[in-house]
Amino acid sequence: MPNVFRPRTAPSKFRRALALATVPALLAGLGHAPVAHAQGPIKPQTQVQTLPNFVNLVKQVKPAVVSITSHIRADVAAQEEGGGGGGMPDQGQQGMPFPFPFPFQMMPQQQPKRTVEARGSGFIISGDGYIVTNNHVVNGATRVSVTLDDGTTLPAKVVGRDPQTDVALLKIKPNGTLPFIELGDSDAVQPGEWVVAVGNPFGLGGTVTAGIVSARGRNLNSGAYDDFIQTDAPINHGNSGGPLFSQDGKVVGVNAAIISPSGGSIGIGFAIPSNTVKNVVDQIRKTGHVVRGYLGLTDQNISPTMAQALGLKPSAPGAPPMGALVASVNPKGPADKAGVKSGDVITTLNGKPIKDGHDLAVHVVSMAPGSKATLGVLRANKPTTIDVTVGNMAKGKGGSDNDNGSDDSDQGNSGRIGVSLAPLSPDLRQQLGVDETVHGAVVSDVAQGSAAEHAGIRPGDIIQAVGTTTVENPRAVMTAVRGVLKAKQPILLRVLRDGQQLFIAVSPNAPDDDSDDGDGQ
Repeated sequence: MPNVFRPRTAPSKFRRALALATVPALLAGLGHAPVAHAQGPIKPQTQVQTLPNFVNLVKQVKPAVVSITSHIRADVAAQEEGGGGGGMPDQGQQGMPFPFPFPFQMMPQQQPKRTVEARGSGFIISGDGYIVTNNHVVNGATRVSVTLDDGTTLPAKVVGRDPQTDVALLKIKPNGTLPFIELGDSDAVQPGEWVVAVGNPFGLGGTVTAGIVSARGRNLNSGAYDDFIQTDAPINHGNSGGPLFSQDGKVVGVNAAIISPSGGSIGIGFAIPSNTVKNVVDQIRKTGHVVRGYLGLTDQNISPTMAQALGLKPSAPGAPPMGALVASVNPKGPADKAGVKSGDVITTLNGKPIKDGHDLAVHVVSMAPGSKATLGVLRANKPTTIDVTVGNMAKGKGGSDNDNGSDDSDQGNSGRIGVSLAPLSPDLRQQLGVDETVHGAVVSDVAQGSAAEHAGIRPGDIIQAVGTTTVENPRAVMTAVRGVLKAKQPILLRVLRDGQQLFIAVSPNAPDDDSDDGDGQ
């Protein structure tokens, strides 16, 4: 067979002339330094790096990762598959917890006592057989078994579960000492660093995937204490409860949820931070249940309009307002005893910045009851600190503290912001379920399309203060509102709604919905 080759094309006269013309030009430039440009594009000085190799890491940690088989009641399984089980997001196809592999047999609805077999993942945290997984992996299980990396299958006992954080602790009785892995410090995890997920996706045990940390502190609005690590390491149904490793071989997260239009990985997965897991697991291991810290207050997030009304200055131009606005304080609760007041803005907890009410809740609940905490507070726009003893949420959660005043029978209308007001008559008190100790002006009507409607004021709200001025009747409300309008500032109202106090900022010139309900702390 003859050799096949591709002959080179002879250069054209133009190309030869160009080459000959170029050589003298190049030679003429030898010995001269390149011209420095005063202005031009940035040319970063980078080092060429190879991608990390996870072979040794996987060999060492994989023996501590297990597959979990749960025999779950069919009615519970159907609820979990629909989304939202065990404190996880119920967002249809947008937020999908993945306790089950696919496919799996679903029993008929007319036989709810039957069980289905579902599989998830977990990892061993002690040589004597304690295993961490997700609550939704074992929720409703009548029987649970664990398959080790070497193929050994053992029955498992559910030591305890915490639906709020979606964490569960199991225990097996091994024949000898088991290999185990350590929970690391999730607070040290940074977006951009490499992580490795190991688990049992679709029933395929011992599967390894890698990616980077995409973000921290994700709130999926699936629970009061959401604080997820987002990763693009591919995780799928069955990965639930499996570990997310940092490059030092420590667990920095427990894989718990994905967002996907199809049910498969599209690179948006979420893991419970290891510091949250460590706190929950330690409590379950010692007592079988979880207790949470409690301050005894209701807070609100601060919108830009509300920040302006409060006189708060942003940390930088265009930056979102920071801090949690205290809407109400529970009588005789930890915050009340420490001197926290309605209208305070909590900016730090033990020296760490507080972004918003959710951020405050996540940090407080992780604190042990009886521990000491220091709150950084802005009161009347002046910074101060308050020392508080953290309470026990299970014992201390109660109602809100209502301001007291005196009543008056004046009537009025504050048309400038779009509300009609009425005094708290005996009939209105009966309708609203408030006694003689509650004072203020009742919102009887809200004009359609008004600034008050945009801000979230509703008929039946009881306005008790305008800014820092307590009001006892409609006339007092109108006087105070007019004073704020003259200063061309948003109007900050403290209202009582359904027995709870909250703040609403009304901006007549730029309607803004500031009617977020508060978080209980």
